[in-house]
Amino acid sequence: MGPPAHLCESGPVNDDWEDRVAAAWARLDDYSEDRAAEFRAVIDALVAELPPGSPVGLFEQACSWDSTGHSDRAVPLYRAALDAGLDGYRGRRARIQLASSLRNTGRPEEGVKLLTPELVGPSDELDDAVRAFLALCLADLGREREALSLTLGALAPHLPRYQRSTANYARLLVEPEG
Repeated sequence: MGPPAHLCESGPVNDDWEDRVAAAWARLDDYSEDRAAEFRAVIDALVAELPPGSPVGLFEQACSWDSTGHSDRAVPLYRAALDAGLDGYRGRRARIQLASSLRNTGRPEEGVKLLTPELVGPSDELDDAVRAFLALCLADLGREREALSLTLGALAPHLPRYQRSTANYARLLVEPEG
């Protein structure tokens, strides 16, 4: 008998399955552009082990399309995964990646609407990614000062010096002059 199944972000997933998915993603760069369909088939085979409509499975399929250059095919799958209840870490990744795909398909305003609430949500290691992709969406909308402010605000804590001044300058980029 294999490892016990447990609920993981809205679907039954076991550690063995997670390990195999991680191993497949670790080999993504082994697939040339003309072999992208082979990679997606590997992910599809793993997803087939999950219940139909699994939010985790939909997310992994969205990622496989997105990572092989098909943002247009990824968007509906990300939406379906979120609508099916994908939450937690994968849910946050899905919102970030969906915003990026929306931007890539000419809909940056939808990306802004999707990521803006993430700025005030629970904090985790994806905070800087949220800000980076939100900044890209804002820049595409001609809102470069806001984009730069977000980017500098995300960068400031990582600087060995000048953290406070960089954070202040980031804030001043978007504060009304008074």
